[in-house]
Amino acid sequence: MRVSVFTEPHRGADYDTQLRFARLAEAGGFEGFLRADHYQSMGDDPGLPGPTDAWLTLAALARETERIRLGTLVTSATFRLPGPLAVLVAQVDQMSGGRVDLGIGAGWYQREHTSYGIPFPAVGERFDRLAEQLEVITGLWSTPVGETYSFIGDHYRLVDAPALPKPAQVPGPPIIVGGRGPKRTPELAARYADEFNMPFKSVAETAGAYDRVREACDRVGRAGTGRAPLVLSAGIVVAVGRTDAEATRRAAPLHEKSALPPEDPVVGSPAQLVQRIGEFAEIGTGRVHLRLTDLDDLDHLELIAAEVLPQLDSGR
Repeated sequence: MRVSVFTEPHRGADYDTQLRFARLAEAGGFEGFLRADHYQSMGDDPGLPGPTDAWLTLAALARETERIRLGTLVTSATFRLPGPLAVLVAQVDQMSGGRVDLGIGAGWYQREHTSYGIPFPAVGERFDRLAEQLEVITGLWSTPVGETYSFIGDHYRLVDAPALPKPAQVPGPPIIVGGRGPKRTPELAARYADEFNMPFKSVAETAGAYDRVREACDRVGRAGTGRAPLVLSAGIVVAVGRTDAEATRRAAPLHEKSALPPEDPVVGSPAQLVQRIGEFAEIGTGRVHLRLTDLDDLDHLELIAAEVLPQLDSGR
């Protein structure tokens, strides 16, 4: 089982806090450090000292870490144009020596768009734009050096783009598409992604999402393209401790008012987290992203590294 940590710096974490956490995750044996791409907290807490840009942060971490994979869960397609995003991610991939994952989604949190003057189209248009962004990004990365790339869509138009720079990974960083949507999300994952992620739901709900994605892969003929099978991943909200009181304390932020939909956290002992990961493995999960709420709680991260990771299969 591949195990990454997922963080939400919009809850309140400056760059130094994220760097400390990412370095400790790397030292502890986690495969990846992925972060949310949000500009505003989702509750009443303002998330001081304020937001940090996801890709600016990952670019810096690329130069200050050595092994751990870095990425987003997920970049909002409403935040950046696809051409510049392809350039940005390719550059960070080069800076990291090929350790980047691009998680990308349609965007959903209207309040941060309103707050920062970012257009927020209706959901159908957001998914249309996401589909075109995926086509453009993968097209730019796969265009041979010396050739140009053009694209004419309903929302984006590229003419004779030099399709540079190239990422360190060939043909490009793994793309993660995920979410709870029953129709368009599975199809986009089947067509463009390397990993499908179901975020923070029960094992049963996640299994249903995997079935929809497998059906979408069959419909679009993914197997006939020669592409590797999709990695199926799951997000798990985690609040574990050496005692029940410690776990309960870490779970306290999960009870705060939030714009997030209902989730299925693991609150309890490290053994309970091992059990949940095993249940996900049984339905075909190849990677888990553990969401730890408090980036200042380094003991939480060290506890999981010491008492959970050694009990899982190698290949983290």
